[in-house]
Amino acid sequence: MNITAKQMLLYAVSDRAWSGSDEEFLSQVEQAIDSGVTVFQLREKNTDYEHFKDIALKIKPICKAHGVPLIINDNVKLAKEIDADGVHLGQNDLDIKAAREYLGADKIIGVSAHNVKEAQAAESGGADYLGSGAAFVTSTKTDAGAIDHKVLSDVAHSVRIPVVAIGGITGGNISRLEGLGLDGVAVVSAIFAAKDIPSAVNELKAKAERVAESSSK
Repeated sequence: MNITAKQMLLYAVSDRAWSGSDEEFLSQVEQAIDSGVTVFQLREKNTDYEHFKDIALKIKPICKAHGVPLIINDNVKLAKEIDADGVHLGQNDLDIKAAREYLGADKIIGVSAHNVKEAQAAESGGADYLGSGAAFVTSTKTDAGAIDHKVLSDVAHSVRIPVVAIGGITGGNISRLEGLGLDGVAVVSAIFAAKDIPSAVNELKAKAERVAESSSK
């Protein structure tokens, strides 16, 4: 396992819907990392490879300076080219074993898992962590309906690797995830849509700590 449960506490997933330019987006990312997110995933769904690469190369030194792993969403080729810390794969992306062979034994591979079967398959395939959800109804993924929190708990307790909940998590509902066995939370709009990103990160991190502390496996 290439990442610890403690590192998964507050996992920020980028979304540039609330930025008007690359400069504004990079400023938001830097604020989030400066303020204490513990993992950062760069997700770029609506840009070409070279632009994705350019943004990733600008974010990489920010992550490195703070000891925050840089995870690339979906794009295994880009993760390898820029020597990112790892990649996150959905159920319809590259096979985990193929990704591991391509990236190497020391890179982080995260996988989305929506049920126990997917979670156990990902763990046996060599995943380092899981993202499970959607924990709540979310506007950032219109095809992701919320799953029962018992399923989140079952997923968390079915594997030995870290598990974070993702999807619609805010400062107002995060406490509902306490006691489920989760190691942390993955957050999109609650950080990147916030008017005051440092304050949002501080609040979310404090509440994520309660989620993790209450979630003995």
